[in-house]
Amino acid sequence: MNDHSDTLITLALAEDIGSGDVTSSYFIPESRKARALVVVRGEGVVSGTGLAARVFSKVDPSLRVEVLINDGSRVANGALLMQVEGSARSILTAERSALNFLQRLSGTATLTARYVEQVKGTRARILDTRKTTPGYRLLEKQAVLDGGGVNHRLGLYDRAMVKDNHLVAEGGIDELQAAIRRLKQEKPGVEVELEADRLSQVARFLDLEAVDHLLLDNMSLEELREAVALRGDRPRPLLEASGGVNLDTVRGIAETGVDFISVGALTHSAPALDIGLDFTPV
Repeated sequence: MNDHSDTLITLALAEDIGSGDVTSSYFIPESRKARALVVVRGEGVVSGTGLAARVFSKVDPSLRVEVLINDGSRVANGALLMQVEGSARSILTAERSALNFLQRLSGTATLTARYVEQVKGTRARILDTRKTTPGYRLLEKQAVLDGGGVNHRLGLYDRAMVKDNHLVAEGGIDELQAAIRRLKQEKPGVEVELEADRLSQVARFLDLEAVDHLLLDNMSLEELREAVALRGDRPRPLLEASGGVNLDTVRGIAETGVDFISVGALTHSAPALDIGLDFTPV
């Protein structure tokens, strides 16, 4: 994780600084020292403080960076997240890249927390998806955890997810079962999830061996309740609802008794949390 995020920090700084920060170089005296506070200008859940701190240190290792609030914390307007002291030029050069990471990841954590709050008291847990910013998946999935959500598969390698588009399903239920057994034998740590968009599929898939999850795609609330009833008391497969999920609908979906609700919006549509950097007298 650190090696990957260090690469992202390097890329972010390279695209922002380019051949040099001309504003700071020409308008800020080299000798000027400063103290800056990273301040929340709204309400939300924090994520990415350690990453932001490393941005400042990458620009100038002599900067003194103190994280004041841990990731996963709920914050109110005016909360102080970090304090940075040292060269004013360095602080200003690092500011935007540090805030970009912090604002976006905190936005994801904040939206996740809103969904988690909506399903409180039910058995359902909020899942993310693979609809992430390219290259930022591990960061965004950590932000989902900071917001109280649960990570779905990280990629194509850690869970088999068989949808209608996968040709393996065209050979019928027997071939599907054979493929599942082969996967479990060769890669026993990989889970299997099957997508069902009809209750008849749910009934057929429940008869298969070694299926860990069923994805109930775009089903009505009544269909979701029926799918839960079909599963009955058996511990597996776990049931995941997907499609048509937003903050207005998620409570009703959770009350059907499903185990998980996947929400692509957590990572592809979360608004950034408003966070700024203010200089204060040394």
